[in-house]
Amino acid sequence: MTWLVTGGAGYIGSHVVKSLVKSGESVVVFDDFSTGVRSFVPEGVPVVEGTLLDTALVEVALRDHAVKGVIHIAGFKFAGISVEKPLHTYEQNVVAMMSLLEAMKRTEVRNIVFSSSSSVYGNAASGLVEEDHPFNPTSPYGESKVIGEWLLRNQGVAEGITHTSLRYFNVVGSASPSLPDVSPYNLFSMVFAGLERGEAPVIFGHDYDTPDGTCIRDYIHVADLADAHVAAARRMSASEAIELAYNLGSGNGTSVADMMSTISSVTGNDFTPTRGARRAGDPARVVASGDRATRDLGWAMTHSLNDMIASAWEARKTLAVL
Repeated sequence: MTWLVTGGAGYIGSHVVKSLVKSGESVVVFDDFSTGVRSFVPEGVPVVEGTLLDTALVEVALRDHAVKGVIHIAGFKFAGISVEKPLHTYEQNVVAMMSLLEAMKRTEVRNIVFSSSSSVYGNAASGLVEEDHPFNPTSPYGESKVIGEWLLRNQGVAEGITHTSLRYFNVVGSASPSLPDVSPYNLFSMVFAGLERGEAPVIFGHDYDTPDGTCIRDYIHVADLADAHVAAARRMSASEAIELAYNLGSGNGTSVADMMSTISSVTGNDFTPTRGARRAGDPARVVASGDRATRDLGWAMTHSLNDMIASAWEARKTLAVL
């Protein structure tokens, strides 16, 4: 069974492709290379370059490669920036999803694993977030992911497609030094960039209703995340029952201030972060229960926080040669 991975040349997408190939799955990558890196795609994996907004091209890719399932990762993923660019966010995350589903309908591809997000939940003040927690997005990005899930559910009823949404929490680390996070907006990327410039990293918001006033996040290693995609894809391939959504989180929250201290320790860079204003669209606390994913997908956190930081720091060194 061949899987089309949209955004397969990006940070998360390339890790998913790597895990699929390692597992013996047939893969084709669809990417517009707006943020993807061509060298991230393993040798021998076919690549279709183009935008998901081009429904006809997506249809051709599905037909030409005899695709039977899609892992949809492509999209605009920056919650804070989405507040400034809502139209772009909706185009890339909602209109593109509609185009993809139309192409799947035309080619009778009936399996899709969707890259959703913890952003659908917004703030969760206490306890662990489970999959039945109400949607309460705080940014256009989070809203676009909610709409993406609604589109899947409606198309599932209308066309009989099998689908699941993997709600990621904060994805960090690297499975290989050759696959760094190239985003300029994620926490690690911003901290590392500041350190490289000799500047103290900035904590955005220090007056949240949390123990130390900084946001609390649930961090997961990208390699563990990638393996969950393979498990979901294989479950679909085997026609086994699958839930409509799974949280992929550790169940443990780490404040941004504590994360800064750990980054300083692991990287050997002694710094004191400065305080900045809150970023629009950032919830105060999001921590997940991954029990459902453990039950069905064998989801497990196999990397510590130190592992995440050390692997990301090592991979960061390869950016200069990309």
